[in-house]
Amino acid sequence: MPTAKKKGYSARDLQDVSDNPEWTKEDFAKAKPFAEVFPELAASIRRGRGPNKAPTKKLVSLRLSGQVIEAYKAKGPGWQSRIDADLRRINKIK
Repeated sequence: MPTAKKKGYSARDLQDVSDNPEWTKEDFAKAKPFAEVFPELAASIRRGRGPNKAPTKKLVSLRLSGQVIEAYKAKGPGWQSRIDADLRRINKIK
């Protein structure tokens, strides 16, 4: 059985059919960061710090009243840390 000859494509062939042409210096100069163009999307996919090498906190399940949670959340981000700080203060833990 004869072997089929491979047809190669030149860089020119690929450039002619490309939907994504190579960027020029002008293209790079006009480019903006992803987070600047799509801030909501960037915020939604932002990742946390990941696991600590030596975790200092433990994950627990704690039932609190809705009023307590809403009061802490109303003060903005970091409400879990504020609850932790308040519990440490009340229990005189440094």
